Amino acid sequence: MDEQVKIGFVSLGCAKNQVDSEVMLGVLTHSGFKLTQEEDQAEVLIVNTCGFIDKAKQESIDTLIELGEFKKTGKCKVLIATGCLTERYRDELLKELPELDAIVGTGDFPQIADLCRLLLDRKNGFHSTPVQWAGSPTFLYGPETPRLRIGPRHWAYVKVSEGCHRTCSFCIIPGIRGGLQSRPVNSIVSEVERLADEGVVEINLIAQDMSGYGMDWGRRGELIHLLQHLVKISGIQWIRLLYLYPHRFPEGLMELMASEEKICKYVDVPLQHIDDDILRQMNRGGNRHEIHMLIDQLRKNIPGLVLRTTFIVGFPGETEKRFRRLYEFVQEAQFDRAGVFTYSQEEGTAAYALGDPIPEAVKQRRRERLLQIQSKISLKKNSALIGTIQNVLVDGPSSETDLLLEGRTPGHAPEIDGKVYIQDGTARPGDFVKVEITQASHYDLVGRIINVLQSQSGCSSHPARLRLHPA
Repeated sequence: MDEQVKIGFVSLGCAKNQVDSEVMLGVLTHSGFKLTQEEDQAEVLIVNTCGFIDKAKQESIDTLIELGEFKKTGKCKVLIATGCLTERYRDELLKELPELDAIVGTGDFPQIADLCRLLLDRKNGFHSTPVQWAGSPTFLYGPETPRLRIGPRHWAYVKVSEGCHRTCSFCIIPGIRGGLQSRPVNSIVSEVERLADEGVVEINLIAQDMSGYGMDWGRRGELIHLLQHLVKISGIQWIRLLYLYPHRFPEGLMELMASEEKICKYVDVPLQHIDDDILRQMNRGGNRHEIHMLIDQLRKNIPGLVLRTTFIVGFPGETEKRFRRLYEFVQEAQFDRAGVFTYSQEEGTAAYALGDPIPEAVKQRRRERLLQIQSKISLKKNSALIGTIQNVLVDGPSSETDLLLEGRTPGHAPEIDGKVYIQDGTARPGDFVKVEITQASHYDLVGRIINVLQSQSGCSSHPARLRLHPA
């Protein structure tokens, strides 16, 4: 086989999926394949799918159909689907999408290069029987695993665990990704040390449930143990934790976040609802009183905290009274950021049996109402920052215009939160700067650089960025 076979890659879905894509890209390039952004020139096209909700499933299917056309109009010989959708609907995909040559499950990413060679050898993937490599989702990547990062060089996602041990009634993830599997502390530390050597200054720790880290070993406190090691790594300036489950919040984490300046004072805690009956139907654990107590404790113990959450509206049984309770809670709690999703009935979940009785129009109306009140809250909080000096990590030229730089404060997670637009001053991607905030909108801030704290000379975005569709 030609050592320089061109491969096109599309990554759909969440940050966790992006890490999986980076692992596959690392395996492929390490095995001699050449990546291309010109999909019509690729001999092999791979789609890392998302299968979480209906909208994501449809995007994945549409992308596979779109890329399948390159078998007729381009140079494509092999089309491969990987990721969550393949774990969930492997038989249906092979039956309904004849252009597919292979299904690769989430446990078989390390074999992606071998599969590409196999398919190319089998008459170049033409008229061959589709291949299923979709075993149990047990793969955990480590520092020795090849990984080609496809985002900026100065920050990175690090996945600390795979799967989930929770049993939320609306969620299909445990069925797709399996039960909780935590990576060993030394594996994560070694990876972050290597990333720091490559110029990474910000680490975003991700998991389906960060609070559960280490619980599959029967031990509590492992997240604290991990963080105590990570803060000692030279070069890493910011460590952000994403997706902290609210029920049984990790003991000691608030105190560590308050005392350790490298850990961003940022908590992303998906509450999903506040009505006790809905929480019980969702099988979330905890109740309204415990949620109020958690929010109070977080704000009391972590000065300068930025608090983000997500909600689901339109869950079966959400009456107008119960939605009103949620609406009033959002008004009262004054979150810094909040995402709102409409309920999606998913096959294979416990909640599927409850049906989907609330009309889509009602769900959308409730979502818009929550977003409207949260928008006002966010604007008020951002406006209060005008005139203050903020630490900002520069991400590079703005995606809106080359006349502006853009960056983020410790309270802005990449890709899901707003930005700081810098209209006066110069800096490189990866620089830490002091910015005076001069303007504010509902989600973004505007300011001018008054001082460069730390320069990352020569740091830039990775030149091999491929097609990404973040959730």
